Amino acid sequence: MTVLDAKESSSLALRQDLPGYPPVARLNYIEGLVHAQLVVSPTGEVTRAHVLDGNPLLAEALLSVIPQWRYRPLVSNGRRTPFITVVEIRFSLHYADPSFVPPNAESDFRRQVKPPEVLAGPEKPASNDPVVRLHLLIDREGKVIDSSLLKGSVMLLEQAKGIVRKWSFRPAHWGALCVPWYLDVNVHVNNPPSRVVS
Repeated sequence: MTVLDAKESSSLALRQDLPGYPPVARLNYIEGLVHAQLVVSPTGEVTRAHVLDGNPLLAEALLSVIPQWRYRPLVSNGRRTPFITVVEIRFSLHYADPSFVPPNAESDFRRQVKPPEVLAGPEKPASNDPVVRLHLLIDREGKVIDSSLLKGSVMLLEQAKGIVRKWSFRPAHWGALCVPWYLDVNVHVNNPPSRVVS
């Protein structure tokens, strides 16, 4: 698959709606960059979006608008081809007086958040089951909206994601409000696929 840098993919962009500023982030003076990796189909639709880094409130906002993004098809050797690219979106609050912003706004907010929890998850694993550690983004409804591999076999990643989709989560809370947040989990993969040796 072709890899395009941000400038190259931007030249193909037909529609890139910017996300709205999350109210909880605005209220807590949360700013920053979100980097996301996109897989774009030969027809110019985003088929996969994955957050590489960024505050979870801002990351959820970005993921919510990416499905509407459209690109002109990338043509290579006379054929439309899919491509991968990374986008960078800056969330910035513009204050007339920057001294108005608390110096430790994000860390103060993080201390006030009760992180998400697994409510119903893994069955008792066998002692010899391979373990995959995943980094999840849990939305305000307790659904996994993004995941990435932290530790374990890449070959088991899709199987581990499938297992996690069957789990249920209590979302993170900031006071009485549910907020998106990250959660790292260990997934025991039962009956991993056997390697085929040829």
